[in-house]
Amino acid sequence: MNPITEDDIANYLANTPDFFERHAELLASVQMTSPHGNRAVSLQERQAEMLREKIKALEHRVMDMIRHGNENMIIADKLQRWARNLFLTPEARALPAQILVELREQFLVPQVAIKVWGVDSAFAGEAFAQGVSDDAKTFASSLTMPYCGVNSGFEPVNWLDDSALAMSLALVPLRAGAINSPGPAFGLLVLASPDPQRFHSGMGTDFLERIAELASAALSRLR
Repeated sequence: MNPITEDDIANYLANTPDFFERHAELLASVQMTSPHGNRAVSLQERQAEMLREKIKALEHRVMDMIRHGNENMIIADKLQRWARNLFLTPEARALPAQILVELREQFLVPQVAIKVWGVDSAFAGEAFAQGVSDDAKTFASSLTMPYCGVNSGFEPVNWLDDSALAMSLALVPLRAGAINSPGPAFGLLVLASPDPQRFHSGMGTDFLERIAELASAALSRLR
């Protein structure tokens, strides 16, 4: 006959819920070690401690959800104000500068730059439409989502006021429609920070993708 194992006992108790009703005295006599010290506690007290720990963990999860929800509301509000100000910009040629100003002020991005190509001849002489190599245009078109990470010597970093302070980057392609739509990019947005962790490879890019789509829609007036 095989000896009774702990699993056998556990299975028996799990499948015999009335066992402790018939042997209620065991609940008071079973002693366990408390996780909050070496003192012995009863089974009921240990269960109460476990419940308190679960409740505390759930409270932390709820607080995290509330905090993330509040952060998302703040970001959504900033994005709405940013888009509204783009709609209210009367002159098309002022849009690139307005995009940069709003990104610095609304989202506290230390350095930003933008280039747009393939624009109407009326805007070809603007600074935002000049100084972009074919390699940079090809690179922008190769991006189907924002690049976030370290500065690896990308040419667009030179569009910033102080490239030496660009420890982390977000390179955001601008194209008609969604950011991953087929077809070449017609511009590139550069966001940079001296904080190496501000833009990192593991971060979510949903927010940057919305930025790209709104900026691209606004800049279509230049083409």
